[in-house]
Amino acid sequence: METVVRVLFVYVFLMFALRVMGKREFSEFSPLELVVLLLIPEMLQQALVGHDPSLTNALVATCTLLLAVFGTSLLSYLRPGVERAVESEPSVLAHDGKLVERNLRLERITPDELLGEIRQQGYERLEDVKWAILESSGKISVVPTDAAR
Repeated sequence: METVVRVLFVYVFLMFALRVMGKREFSEFSPLELVVLLLIPEMLQQALVGHDPSLTNALVATCTLLLAVFGTSLLSYLRPGVERAVESEPSVLAHDGKLVERNLRLERITPDELLGEIRQQGYERLEDVKWAILESSGKISVVPTDAAR
């Protein structure tokens, strides 16, 4: 039972810590994916290298983590409030050809980074952009103006 409590505590702590760090820090992984990728090897390595001879303990810890991930996913699907707590909201970085400075500061994205992403998506100028949105996944979506299409 102690193993289950420890895993759940670490899971909640890491979810909170990753949420505070922001979505740009780990743009290739969702926070849930990153937590799982970090915790599973850590839990299993003690049993694999022999410091903890109990493989059962490692498997209980891993199963607890996977059940926590499944439970979070299920609760997020069933209750929108849980989803808002676990996933971040998209942020508007540019609208109608103008930068939204406040959101750029909050997300720690420089105007040059945003302009580079806009160019990578095939648009030459900020004026060609109706919306530039930092998605919950950490990727930047660019919606062009009608004239730029």
